[in-house]
Amino acid sequence: MNLQIEVQTVRAEAAANAEKRRVLERALAEREKAIGRMLMARQEGGAPEALRIVLSGEDPAAVARKLHYASYLARASAAMLADYRAAIAESERLASDAEARRERLNALRSASRADRERILVERRERRRVLERVAGEVRKSRKEIKVLRADAARLARLVEQLGRLLQPQARKAPFSKLRGRLSLPVRGELIGRFGAPRGAAGMEAKGIFIRAPQGQPVRAIAGGQVVYAEWMRGFGNLLILDHGEAYLSIYANNESLLKQVGDVVAGGDAVATTGASGGNEETGLYFELRHLGRAFDPLRWVKLK
Repeated sequence: MNLQIEVQTVRAEAAANAEKRRVLERALAEREKAIGRMLMARQEGGAPEALRIVLSGEDPAAVARKLHYASYLARASAAMLADYRAAIAESERLASDAEARRERLNALRSASRADRERILVERRERRRVLERVAGEVRKSRKEIKVLRADAARLARLVEQLGRLLQPQARKAPFSKLRGRLSLPVRGELIGRFGAPRGAAGMEAKGIFIRAPQGQPVRAIAGGQVVYAEWMRGFGNLLILDHGEAYLSIYANNESLLKQVGDVVAGGDAVATTGASGGNEETGLYFELRHLGRAFDPLRWVKLK
């Protein structure tokens, strides 16, 4: 906007300058005619005016008057010539100023074109950014939808298992093992309960332990295998029933080592680590649930 105002200002000044120059050129033309007539009259008179008056033989008083008038004419002619020279100088200055303004106007036009090109580039870049962000939002929404569907599928499975499982008497009730359990695999804890899961940012219902592929996944306590199949979003999935409506869930496994109905003891290998759930990292996704509701496994384990 400031550049456009400056262009308009320079154009207005250039127009005013051109008008001044036209007026000055008309005045110069009139002065040139007047000076031409004066020079022609002097040429026709022959000798200089003062010399002719002195040699005329007239009365001294008349001679003095004519000499005074001749000097006045000479001063007027000199002033006319000085004005003419000043007008020529002013005309040259205006011409130079006009050229400088033309160069300034051309520079401003170039700058204006450069600004327009820059604005177009910025608009295109902003449009690309908006399109990329919109794509990421659509992808994130799709991922959230998929994760929600996966979580709902697991929740329905746990609910169905809860209805089908029969309470069993065990030597060591699972509820007594709080604070005494060990994590099912050795590795690095990189995903905690309740933390955002994936790019969609949904809260995780369990923890993720990063571990090399093929490491043994061990049962955290004695129980019975009630599910051992692949499930979308969780990969090769194994669920153990520990009684008292407690379930432990092992997902993202490379392979499952137990089948439905198998009874296992705490520490038995039930699977091997992998990345079958679609995670970028190899390892184990692990949940603990009671009455179908997930809770933080780290509150039940002893961390070395």
